[in-house]
Amino acid sequence: MSGSQLYDVWWTEPESGEQRMEDGHQVHWRKVLQYVEEQDLSEDTILDFGCNQGGFLRFLHGERPFRSGIGIDLARRSVEIANKRKGNLPIHYEATSTPEQYRHRFDLAISISVIYLISDLREHAWKIKQALKPGGVYYATYSDYAGNPSLPSIREKINRHGSLPMNEHTLDDIAGAFLDEGFQVGIRRMLPQGYVAVSGEERWFNCVSDRMLFEYEQMYIFRFTAPAEA
Repeated sequence: MSGSQLYDVWWTEPESGEQRMEDGHQVHWRKVLQYVEEQDLSEDTILDFGCNQGGFLRFLHGERPFRSGIGIDLARRSVEIANKRKGNLPIHYEATSTPEQYRHRFDLAISISVIYLISDLREHAWKIKQALKPGGVYYATYSDYAGNPSLPSIREKINRHGSLPMNEHTLDDIAGAFLDEGFQVGIRRMLPQGYVAVSGEERWFNCVSDRMLFEYEQMYIFRFTAPAEA
């Protein structure tokens, strides 16, 4: 995502577009929110990096209302939809890859299933540092599929239908990029909060055991805290 040109939509598979992706992420958004330590966001300005159609910020405002929010994404058509759907919420969406333009504006930034699309992690860490207020926090989810037998088919599907290719970063790659920018780095596994729903229409994993490996061992959330001095 870093340094990339804008495009119309992220997911180009004809029978499974952006709306299906948003619908499928809603359960995940609630799971992510369980790991966001900040409970009172009423005075905060929030950045959603890789917002797609804007659903997460609307969901977040309904759960933990915030002062204002900005969502950015490379997909122009998705951003247009996001702005049409925001209603009277204190949210704005923009098609851009430059969060650093909002210098030291955000108390909290979040990216959900985006890090794997970013080729230059060091540039990304620098951009987030510029966008956050000193001491601000960035949460980023990442799926580390290394060792999962379904990885080849997941990679093939993303590279065929996604507007950006899949990057297979290690956890050390991600942590190291932010440590080099002076961030405090924390990480947790995102474990299931109950039974994992199994469907006969599984899109990503070759079998149930591959899905369970992902659910219990390969889904992570990072918490990066920006240096207290800009």
